[in-house]
Amino acid sequence: MDALYRAEIIEHYRHPHHYGHLDSPDIVYRDVNTSCGDELTMEFKIENGKIADVRFTGKGCAISQASASMLTDEIIGMSVEEAEKLDKDFILDMLGIEVGPTRLKCALLSLKVLKGGLYGLGNAKLNRQDE
Repeated sequence: MDALYRAEIIEHYRHPHHYGHLDSPDIVYRDVNTSCGDELTMEFKIENGKIADVRFTGKGCAISQASASMLTDEIIGMSVEEAEKLDKDFILDMLGIEVGPTRLKCALLSLKVLKGGLYGLGNAKLNRQDE
């Protein structure tokens, strides 16, 4: 089973989904895994309390970039509230492979960027968009 997941990770790394930039994003958030140098930026479009669209750019290992690609597939259409509840187990289940301690920060970088981006989004902004 790991071979199937490894093939999917390589496919997402070579042909990432939702890679690039959004026109006029509502949120832009960037972070770096200082232990290995992986970088990731996500741009979000929020409408009616939901993630209407997301794009990412970055560089790094296959795990960090595939994780970002796979996560963007999952969160489009998800409410901000649901996305804020995603956790480490969600990411590891999504990847479907055993991730060792040295690669754990790589795998979780996309979650860290998602949470960092959504953290700054206040209720006032969501309420304005609902009007």
